[in-house]
Amino acid sequence: MGNSVQEKWDEILEFAKHEYNIPNVSFNTWIKDLYIKKVEDNIVYITSDNNNITSNFNYISNKYGIFIKTAIQEMTDIEYDIKFENETDNTNTVKTGVTASKIIHNEGLPLNPDYTFDNFVVSKNNQLAHATALKAAESPGDIYNPLYIYGDSGLGKTHLMQSIGHFILENNPEKKVMFVTSDTFTNELIDSIRKGDASPAAFREKYRNIDVLLIDDIQFIIGKDRTQEEFFYTFNALYEAKKQIVITSDKPPKDFTTLDERWRSRFGWGIIVDLTAPDYETKVAILQKKLDLKQSEGSNIAIDNDVISYMAENINSNIRTLEGALTKVIALAKIQKMPATKELAEYALRDLITPNQKKTITPEFIISVVAEHFHFSPNDILSSKRDKAIAIPRQIAMYLSSEYTNSTTSKIGEIFGRDHSTVIHNVGKIADNRTKDIQLDETIKVLINKINPDI
Repeated sequence: MGNSVQEKWDEILEFAKHEYNIPNVSFNTWIKDLYIKKVEDNIVYITSDNNNITSNFNYISNKYGIFIKTAIQEMTDIEYDIKFENETDNTNTVKTGVTASKIIHNEGLPLNPDYTFDNFVVSKNNQLAHATALKAAESPGDIYNPLYIYGDSGLGKTHLMQSIGHFILENNPEKKVMFVTSDTFTNELIDSIRKGDASPAAFREKYRNIDVLLIDDIQFIIGKDRTQEEFFYTFNALYEAKKQIVITSDKPPKDFTTLDERWRSRFGWGIIVDLTAPDYETKVAILQKKLDLKQSEGSNIAIDNDVISYMAENINSNIRTLEGALTKVIALAKIQKMPATKELAEYALRDLITPNQKKTITPEFIISVVAEHFHFSPNDILSSKRDKAIAIPRQIAMYLSSEYTNSTTSKIGEIFGRDHSTVIHNVGKIADNRTKDIQLDETIKVLINKINPDI
């Protein structure tokens, strides 16, 4: 039985690629260099000679394992389990004509093969961020170090960050690039502390013996004292060794009220750039780029131009939602075996787009937005805590509630658990300070955009 799997292995992989629309770049990166080590007890043991693949077997198994398993069954009429084995002993291994590619030193989480500079749509809302990211990729550790990219979720921060990693690895495969999320960094630090004295040293060696550190969503480290301190020791070691550091966050360093000034200044040693929501023309370009990519990968769904316009006009949240909407429309068109018309798009996106529905802004909604921005809970904003880190966001929430809802100061006071005179005082204080404090004014503008971009 095992021989049939081994003999048909190349066909099995090709079947999986075409049947499940696996993009060429993903197939070449993760699947092409897989081969069968052995077939035993109705289990197909899969391995590779490519270190970048074997170090990411968990990712490959989660993302593509079911496709490969189904393809084996389709091609052999036998149901096998599959197991990815990361072993150096290749005894009894049968290779099926695939060759290992050059070793790529991606030390962290796998990079998304679609997140490259070629697939990034440049516009006025991201032109500076794109230019600085490209320059950092061309001369890592030389200029724009650290590179700090901030903006709301789904606007392309991770795409730009990973583009830097791809560019560096493509042009210098010997560079050690590490892409991690702040959660990964935190969890590995906790694990190293739990394991004992030797593990923190191993943790530090891992993170400081690299050429490029890409760390996503730094905001989730801020405020965790031990993790924050460990990260900045790592930051200092890499910076002094002229290694490239790229950081993403949902807001600029100045908006972290709990961040120590010595660390805030370090982020400013390089360059801080932002990404803002795309305009209509940019959204059309993004959708067209995504569509072209899908069609180059074998999708033959026809999409009317008015479908692209409909999505660009009505989806204002972020790029990720925009791309997800396109994927949903294409999926429904495939299922129904019909062109993707505007009528089909309206049906597919009925839960996402409600034409002519006016957004309702309430004090409760504003409190949730402000709390999320400053990394507190709404209960913290409404609490009796008086420390400055919470008091200022609370005053800002009162101010925005007064400015952008129809609620009276008495009603706002009731929601915040304060009397109306306290609300009037805090609203006036923020309004006055906006004219004197540029950073405060910029923070409030960011929050206004989060509450409603159309204001």
